[in-house]
Amino acid sequence: MDIDSALGIHAQALQWRARRLEVLASNLANAETPGYKARDLDFADALETARRGRAVLVATNPRHLQPAGSQAPALRYRVPAQPSLDGNTVDPDLEKAAFAEAVVRYQASLRFLDGKVKGLLRAIKGE
Repeated sequence: MDIDSALGIHAQALQWRARRLEVLASNLANAETPGYKARDLDFADALETARRGRAVLVATNPRHLQPAGSQAPALRYRVPAQPSLDGNTVDPDLEKAAFAEAVVRYQASLRFLDGKVKGLLRAIKGE
């Protein structure tokens, strides 16, 4: 039995969720930095791509960069609802809400994986 197949996409999703938290925290930390452009990960697209098993990058030339491991979510710039005069596109309220939602989703993924691991351990022990 392969542990990766037992956990499925959930282990990779946990890493993506952690990366998204880093990006959102960076946005919040730079809310007052002139010219800073808010970014976010396209998590839903990456998850759908991984679920379907499609490759994100296609190397048509041997000199092309190869993807490392599985598909990573694309880091994209946010389109601001109301950009500031100094060019900063961070909306602190939007970022705080997105961060809170991302934390809840991260914790849910963590609990799900914990349940999967505990279930595997029970199966191994024969309980």
